[in-house]
Amino acid sequence: MSELAVITPSFRGDAEIFADLHRSVLEFTPDDTVHHVFVPESDKPLFSRYEGPRCRIFTSAELMPRRYVRIGKGDSYVNARRPWPPVRGWITQQAIKIAAAGRLDADVVLVADSDVVLVRPVNARRFESGGQRLLYREDNGVNAGMERHLIWHRVARELFGLPAAPPPPLPDYVSSFNFWEPAVVRAMQQRIQETTGRDWLDAFTAQLHISEFMMYGIFVDEVLSAGGPRPAADNAVCHNTWQTTPMGHDEAIAFADRLGPDAVAMMISAKSHTPLDIRRSAIQRCATIVKSG
Repeated sequence: MSELAVITPSFRGDAEIFADLHRSVLEFTPDDTVHHVFVPESDKPLFSRYEGPRCRIFTSAELMPRRYVRIGKGDSYVNARRPWPPVRGWITQQAIKIAAAGRLDADVVLVADSDVVLVRPVNARRFESGGQRLLYREDNGVNAGMERHLIWHRVARELFGLPAAPPPPLPDYVSSFNFWEPAVVRAMQQRIQETTGRDWLDAFTAQLHISEFMMYGIFVDEVLSAGGPRPAADNAVCHNTWQTTPMGHDEAIAFADRLGPDAVAMMISAKSHTPLDIRRSAIQRCATIVKSG
């Protein structure tokens, strides 16, 4: 068993920024850490250059059972057992994270989107406190106006057979940089099957709105943790910006300058369409901060 593994779903549109993430995985994780990357079938040749002892490139179809038939050029599928609704690419991507994490023989799996980069050394012990594994959670992070998050809470509880959620605020477990225990993922899959009487994947992909991170967090806090919620690791672990407009150079440097001492990663959202050279200036600034600190 390895201490740490990394999972990243990606595609050709994120190929350039993925390169920076992968370089950081090689630099900042233990030598036995393998980066498991999942891409649409048509994009595999573009990512195959990264394959080696510490990187495995898979197509999404390699994790989907044969009853799932791919439609179109992306990662949308039809489940032959229940053709409607079709499984949208966004749902497929989430299901693949869960399926992949459940198969890995590692203590901890980092789930990192392509727009994340590691900025400090990281190992499984970074996600422990007092002998307990931490859970990414922002307490009271979901308010009454966050309709989609409230749906994700409801769907998770339905799939786990839990009572309805109390009125908001509720905890938020969604992050572009997260950490899961494969053993917990397998227990979560089993719980979904027991509750629904269906294969966990079929129950998951039948949903129109669902969040893999909300599923994992609610399962840990409300199914596994009879003694109370787990200790939380909040946004400090990854220095984020979710803005949807391109950053300029000075803005990116100012963002990097706010890197906290506990952050092991940073993320400039791909949806900002920040130019690659500016992203890399921010990455380099973070490296300078870490070295000087």
